[in-house]
Amino acid sequence: MSYLVLARKYRPRRFTEMVGQAHVVQALTNALTSQRLHHAYFFTGTRGVGKTTISRILAKSLNCLGADGTGGITATPCGVCQACVDIDAGRFVDYTELDAASNRSVDEVQALLEQAVYKPVQGRFKVFMIDEVHMLTGHAFNAMLKTLEEPPEYLKVVLATTDPQKVPVTVLSRCLQFNLRPIAPETIQEQLETVLQAENVSSEKQALRLISRAARGSMRDALSLTDQAIAFGAGQLQEAAVRQMLGSVDRSHVFRLIDALAAGDGKTVVETSNALRVLGLSAASTLEEMAVVLQRMAVQQAVPSMVDESDPQAAELSRLAALMPADETQLLYSLCLHGRAELGLAPDEYAALTMVLLRLLAFKPQAAAGAEKKTLKTAEINLTRIEPTPVRPELVEGLRQAQPERVVPPPGQRLPVVNVERQAIATSENRSNQVEEPAEQVQTASKIVAIQVRESSETRADVAAAGQAAGQLQPTEEGAFWHLTVQQLVAAETVTALVRELALQSQLVARDVGHWLLRVERESLNQPASRERLQVALQTIGHDIKLGVEVGRVMDSPAKRNTAAAAERQGAAEKMIYEDPFVQAMMRDFGAKIVPGSIKPIAS
Repeated sequence: MSYLVLARKYRPRRFTEMVGQAHVVQALTNALTSQRLHHAYFFTGTRGVGKTTISRILAKSLNCLGADGTGGITATPCGVCQACVDIDAGRFVDYTELDAASNRSVDEVQALLEQAVYKPVQGRFKVFMIDEVHMLTGHAFNAMLKTLEEPPEYLKVVLATTDPQKVPVTVLSRCLQFNLRPIAPETIQEQLETVLQAENVSSEKQALRLISRAARGSMRDALSLTDQAIAFGAGQLQEAAVRQMLGSVDRSHVFRLIDALAAGDGKTVVETSNALRVLGLSAASTLEEMAVVLQRMAVQQAVPSMVDESDPQAAELSRLAALMPADETQLLYSLCLHGRAELGLAPDEYAALTMVLLRLLAFKPQAAAGAEKKTLKTAEINLTRIEPTPVRPELVEGLRQAQPERVVPPPGQRLPVVNVERQAIATSENRSNQVEEPAEQVQTASKIVAIQVRESSETRADVAAAGQAAGQLQPTEEGAFWHLTVQQLVAAETVTALVRELALQSQLVARDVGHWLLRVERESLNQPASRERLQVALQTIGHDIKLGVEVGRVMDSPAKRNTAAAAERQGAAEKMIYEDPFVQAMMRDFGAKIVPGSIKPIAS
C-alpha cells in the first residue's frame, strides 16, 4: 500500500476533530442540532485552515444514515454508513466539488447548475462545493445568482475562498459567512504532538515549535513540513535538523546579537553577522528570530507573571529583559520588522543584515536622548542670556546712534536684515549681573528653541491666514473612536505604506457588530490588498470585523484631526511668541518683524 501523507491521513472527519475553528464548529453544530439550516454557506480563510474539510463534514452531517441505516440529520456523522464512506472517498454522487481556479467560465458553472434540477440520487441533499470561488468570471457569478438565492429545498451550496474581497456583494448577501482564522502556533504544536504520538515518531519540543511557527497558521502546511522533517531527520524530529531544513537561525546567535546590542558592542555584532554568512543561515530568519525574542522580552518586561517557566530558554530571556530597557526593546523590535523588507533591495542580503544590525546599534535610545539633551541645553543657555526685561536707556541710545533713523523702503523692496538677536545678546552681556531674572520668564524662555527675527513685509494676519489653508475638520459621531483606533495601529506599527494612508485618510461612516464601513476621497486608496491588510491589522487589536470601503467626501479622518491638532499647537506657539514682552520690545523699538514659518512648536 502506498504511503498516505500526514495532511490527508489526519484530515478531520468530524467536527469534534477540528482544531482552531471553534467559533465555526459551534455555529454549524447548533444549526444542525436544531435543523435551522441555511441553503448557502461562505467560508473564508488562508490556505490549510479547514474550508474544504468543514464542507465535507457538513455534507456528511446532512446525508448521514447512521450505523443502523435509520439516522437523520446530525452534527455527529457516524463515519461508517455508505454516505459517510463515499464522501470521505470522494465518490458520493450527490456531493460535487468544483475548483473555480480551473473551471471559472460561465459555461462550466451553468453545467454544474443544470444538475440542481434533479433530486438527489443517494442522499437527502445535493451539496455543491465551489472552491476558490473568487476566481470565477463576472458572468459566472451572475449565472449562479438566481439559483443561489432560491435553490431547491434539497440543494445546499458551499462557497470557499482565500480572497473574499473579490467576491461580489450580491453573492455574499445570499450566504451565511464564516471567517476561518489562522491557527495559533500553540494549537498547531499540540496537534503535531498528537499526530507524532500516533505515528510513533520521537520529537523534540523545540523542533515542533519551529515547525508550528513556520506553518504561518496553516495546519496543512504544518503537517507537510512535519512529513519533510521526518524524512530529513531519518524518522526523528530534532531541533538541529529542523533548523537546518528550514534555514532557521540558532537562538544562541540571536541571544549573542541582542546581548551585544544592549552593551553597544559593535565588534561582536559584526563578527556574529559574518559568522551567520559563513554558516549559510538565512538573513531574513535572523531578523525574524530576533523579532520573536524581542516580543517575548517586551511581554516579560510589561507583565513579568507571563513568563513560561517550562521554556528552557526562559532564564536567558529573563536575563536579556532585565539587561535592556523597555523602550529600547520596542525600538529594536520595530527596526527588525522594517529591516526584513530591505533585505531584497540590497545586492547582498548579508550586507543588508549587517546594516540593519548597525542601525539598531546607532539608534539606541540612550544616544538619541543624550544628543537631544545636549541640543536643548545649548538652546537654553542662549535664551537665558536674552532677558525679557527693559533695556537700559543708555544702551538703547547707543543702538539708535548706530542706526540713526528708520528708512521706509520704496514699494516692492525690503529693508536690510536686522540681527536683533545678536544685538540683544551683546546688550545683555553688558548688563549688570546683579539683576536677577524672574523665574517665570526663565521657564517661558526654556520652551523656545530658536527665534529667527528679521524684517518682513508679511503681517501677523497673513501668518494666521496661511495657517488656515488646510482643509476644515467637521467632527462626526464615529470620528474620535476611529482616530484612537488608527493611533493604536500606527503606534504598534501594524500598518505601513498604503495601508497606513488608507487608515489615516479614511472616515468611519458606520459600524456594527461584524461590519465597518470606511469612506475615502481618492480611488487610489481603495485597493483590495490594502483593505484586506487593514482588516487583518484591526483583527490583531481585537476588532474581528469585515471591512468595507466606499469613495466619497471625507469630513472627519485621523489625518484631518492630526492636522487640526498641529494647527492648534502652532497657534499656541505663535501666541506665546507674539505676547512675549521682549519680542514686543524689539518690534516696538527697532521695527523688527518675525519671519512667517520661523516659529515651530516643540513636541512635548
